[in-house]
Amino acid sequence: MDDESSTVPHRIVRLNALQIRTLAHPLRARLLGLLRADGPATATTLARLLDTNTGATSYHLRQLADVGLVVEEADLGTGRQRFWRAAHDASTWRPTDFDDDPDARAAAQWIENQQLQLMSEQAERWLATQQTAPREWREAATISDAMLTLAPDRLRALNEEIWDLVMKYRQDPVYADESGAAQVNVFLVSFPRAEELR
Repeated sequence: MDDESSTVPHRIVRLNALQIRTLAHPLRARLLGLLRADGPATATTLARLLDTNTGATSYHLRQLADVGLVVEEADLGTGRQRFWRAAHDASTWRPTDFDDDPDARAAAQWIENQQLQLMSEQAERWLATQQTAPREWREAATISDAMLTLAPDRLRALNEEIWDLVMKYRQDPVYADESGAAQVNVFLVSFPRAEELR
């Protein structure tokens, strides 16, 4: 996805090479993900949730802060208790952003592989528990796919339209305040079949 910050009043960061290299670490990626999903937290709380120690959590939060991906929340906490929050709601980059930086390119690929694994794990958790979920959630949720024949510019346009629609639902507080609202995973994955590019 492109950087939407100029058209959408939503905090999206287009990662630079330093940020993507910093984020390409298992604990840092998980820390940022939790802060984005659940809001501000202390290093102690995050360590407990991620089954690690507070020292490691504090260190990696500072690494994320050094590149502007998390910030210390000054208005929360007392004394030694420090709360951290994500500086942005989402990260983005183009696969071609790091063509001239092999380390950043490898970091981006690592993050994409981790994201794919996370998507798979979350989908498997849903499938394993969906029969006990309320009927309205079972009727609303879907896992589907489609095969389209598109040129690269048309695929990009499709992705941008879908992203704009997702942002509309994400930004409007009316949707979040509705009765029965819950966080929902929405994954956008689109790529050409490898066989088509030979």
